[in-house]
Amino acid sequence: MPSNISHQLLHKTRNQLKEIKKPGSLIRIKSPDKMGKSSLMARVLAQATQLGYRTVTIDLEQTNQKFFGGVDKFMQWFCASVGKPLAVRVKIEEYWDDIFGANDNSTDYFEKYLLSDDDPPLVLAIDNFDRVFKYIDIETDFCGLLRGWHERSRNKKQWEKLRLIVVHSQESYAIKDINQSPFNVGLPIELGEFTPDQVRELVARHGLTWTERELKQLMGLIGGHPYMVRSALYGIAAGDFTLEEFLKTAPTEEGVYSDLLRGHLKALEDCPELKAAMKKVVDADGPVSLRPEDAFKLGSMGLVVRVENDVRPRCKLYRDYFRDRLGANG
Repeated sequence: MPSNISHQLLHKTRNQLKEIKKPGSLIRIKSPDKMGKSSLMARVLAQATQLGYRTVTIDLEQTNQKFFGGVDKFMQWFCASVGKPLAVRVKIEEYWDDIFGANDNSTDYFEKYLLSDDDPPLVLAIDNFDRVFKYIDIETDFCGLLRGWHERSRNKKQWEKLRLIVVHSQESYAIKDINQSPFNVGLPIELGEFTPDQVRELVARHGLTWTERELKQLMGLIGGHPYMVRSALYGIAAGDFTLEEFLKTAPTEEGVYSDLLRGHLKALEDCPELKAAMKKVVDADGPVSLRPEDAFKLGSMGLVVRVENDVRPRCKLYRDYFRDRLGANG
């Protein structure tokens, strides 16, 4: 019998693989940071390669800041970045005409060089799509472009070859024309936390014999956050620390999550409004109401979860760490 975790992951992968075979398909993988969305994307790309499809991954988080200087610059970079791993090198002046917009030029590039009749399907995965949301002009045109390409596959056989995977933490907070958005079409897959049964299974897989009390101690601190659970169990199984030591040090910068916690703290300190909002959340004993955009941003970071119209810390570890650090920093 397949395990609970393996069965669910296999089910999600099979759904995506089935979808990726469809002409002009679009798959949206959504979850907060470190919940497994990039890993799921990689599994599907690997299987698409086995089918003989061409695959390209664009990671917007790793993209040089200079390419976000304007729509034309971004789209020229995007086209070149898709073409490069496919051994397509075309000078900009050969396909870019300033009299037309960035979207028209990009569409021409794909039609002329990437989606020819003799080519196998192209699976294009865009990881960390959320970065685009910081640039309104780019977001508007780029989201409209992807939606337009998806729609073209309905009546243009050439565009049936393009299969899109968009990996993101949240949709844009900005209000826009739903007909220009790629986030209300295609197959949505949202990843969540491990259930107690799944964590129990992982404990056994790591060769640990735990009581229900020990399981509850772990989940009482970090919930079912996939990255946190796996990191904790790996360290305990490897003998790096005991459960008791983990529970004591995990909410501190001495613990196994030190890089993760410092990264989140730096992001909050760089944005005073978000820092104040998170302090309000962790100082409260129950769910609190925030400005919608603050709740949205903290949710995108994976720091809070919604309780109806309010929010609370995702886990006790975040409450303990940020209550201490934000209290100390004012």
